[in-house]
Amino acid sequence: MSVTAPLAGKTALVTGAARRVGAQIVRHLHARGANVVIHCHRSLAEAQALAAELEATRPDSTLVYSADLLDTDALLVLPAACLTRFARLDILVNNASTFYPTRFGAISAGEWADLMGTNLKAPLFLTQAAAPALRSTQGLVVNIADIHGQRPLRDYMVYSIAKAGLIQLTRALARELAPEVRVNAVAPGPVMWPEAAAALDTARQQQIVARTLLQRHGSAEDVARTVGFFATEAPFVTGQILAVDGGRSLGW
Repeated sequence: MSVTAPLAGKTALVTGAARRVGAQIVRHLHARGANVVIHCHRSLAEAQALAAELEATRPDSTLVYSADLLDTDALLVLPAACLTRFARLDILVNNASTFYPTRFGAISAGEWADLMGTNLKAPLFLTQAAAPALRSTQGLVVNIADIHGQRPLRDYMVYSIAKAGLIQLTRALARELAPEVRVNAVAPGPVMWPEAAAALDTARQQQIVARTLLQRHGSAEDVARTVGFFATEAPFVTGQILAVDGGRSLGW
């Protein structure tokens, strides 16, 4: 194993990987030698642009795969596509997420199905489908959770519940998949603000930063480096939830 390319010869599948945090995780793992499967749903053009960027540095090292993670049948096919392209799967990063407010008193069944489906159901069924391949490579699962899975965010009840479930799923999977596969989670705090302006207004963003011990928000690269840590530097760590939040969870 090369010091500069510790993931050489390995394959990583990252969901929701065309943009933002997911794209940065892909870049980080690719830079460390991994072949990468870039999952997307509606952001196909951006996923293809990311793949082209990475192919320019290392040819034949990427695969773009578009699928709706709410379609359980699609989750069964995705690991098989990784094996067809690269013959192995070593790292699964369940990053894809849906985030929007659901105010108590007006929560709809559709919002519940969407938020629970993307943030909790999809990671469970995709990991289940990928488990045989991951066991054969002594692999790793990293779930991208949220500090609000442990401290719920007001007006985001369903999202917070889903991420709480993902945190517990991480621990349950660590038991189920041991000893062959490690399972951990990254719980970001204020890393990237939501793109929808209505999701978190400027005043609320400032309030969040003011209650963060480091008095600033983080970056997608902070999350990506933590995923890289689990992949390359933590062979004896499983079932853990690592907050990457600048101390936000202590400054409540």
